Amino acid sequence: MWLFRHWEKYCSKCHIGCGGCFSVPYYNMVFRDFMHANPGTTVNYGAIGSGGGIRSLRDHSVDFGASDAFLDEQETESMGSEVLHIPTCMGGVVMVYILENVDSLRLTGQMILDIYLGKITRWNNPLLQALNPNVTLPDLEITPVYRSDGSGTTYNFSEYLCRISPEWNHDMGKGKSLKWPAGIAAKGNPGVAGIVLQTEGAIGYIGSEYALSLGLPTAKLKNKTGNFVDATRATISAAANIELPDDMRATILDSEDPNAYPISIFTWIMVYKDQQYGNRSLEDAQELVRLLEYIISPEGQAVAAKINYAPLSAPAVVDKTRKLIESMHYAGEAIVSSTGLLE
Repeated sequence: MWLFRHWEKYCSKCHIGCGGCFSVPYYNMVFRDFMHANPGTTVNYGAIGSGGGIRSLRDHSVDFGASDAFLDEQETESMGSEVLHIPTCMGGVVMVYILENVDSLRLTGQMILDIYLGKITRWNNPLLQALNPNVTLPDLEITPVYRSDGSGTTYNFSEYLCRISPEWNHDMGKGKSLKWPAGIAAKGNPGVAGIVLQTEGAIGYIGSEYALSLGLPTAKLKNKTGNFVDATRATISAAANIELPDDMRATILDSEDPNAYPISIFTWIMVYKDQQYGNRSLEDAQELVRLLEYIISPEGQAVAAKINYAPLSAPAVVDKTRKLIESMHYAGEAIVSSTGLLE
């Protein structure tokens, strides 16, 4: 983080954050638009993985962290003060694959976990072929690809598999990093996508926006009601049709909505509720609130929709998120940003 802090000396207003890779395309664009609308303001974001974002926030070396998984109990206790989870958009974890002459593929959660456990090793496995009767699957080895870095994408992918399989829950569990019994490791969503692109017969899990932007084929997944669905803005948004907690630390995996994509997730920016820490000034806190306001505004959310993320379109999601931002304080006083939106 030294480079970011060194650069901050030359910025009149500078926000520094780091964390997960899942949201990078969205953050690159929404931060760019925010800076364009606010001359003299700089937002620097480092895609170092969710685990790195959490550590950097805890060390007070950044203004915000970013993750696709909310803090667990141990992480929460380690932060030293209350951390708020601000949803910024929604997305999906998709299964991308490379198979010549195969442009349509159905998978179930059980088949996915059997591939990653090394139980299904070839594409013409009878179980896969039976689920895809109109597709000729090749007699080719399956190469599963997984994340090597601490990753919120891995956390959500593994939590989904825990939900559908007691075996996975017992043997593998959920986490930002796991000990994988089979496959090839790659860093970040771009790394996984890169290996899949270069390897005939590979399959990997990445953010839906990466798959769509690269034009990679993605599998239809069987959801909780038995429907096979693609990851689209509509099916990801459908997954949020549940009762959400006020703190927005919610999982929307394996939703019961019949139209829902089963591995749908929120992605969050994490900030300290009490902004008076380290060398932070009241102006620093006000400017951070201003950035968060912009992200959840109609303008900020329109950016998400343009690049294949699902925006926070449901009024309940936006209302609860706005209340979280309003709860931020400095020296015990509510923070009023320079926009005055929280007055």
